[in-house]
Amino acid sequence: MLSHAVDRKRCASCEHWGGPRQPGDTPASVLIEDETSTGPCNDGGWAGSERRARSACGHWRLWPLLNPPVDDPVR
Repeated sequence: MLSHAVDRKRCASCEHWGGPRQPGDTPASVLIEDETSTGPCNDGGWAGSERRARSACGHWRLWPLLNPPVDDPVR
């Protein structure tokens, strides 16, 4: 699996993306299968469209599974 930085604000770390992924080793990363991974955009800027994990969009919102707890000093 490939590690992808959350701060790049791409589909892989967006709450709207429905592709295969998992949280990375740190809250600052998400793991994707490969560079060509795709998934549907659900209710985002490209709603209903198939999008690559590394695509960008102005409607990006952090995937909640990547958000550290409020009392986490990483925030």
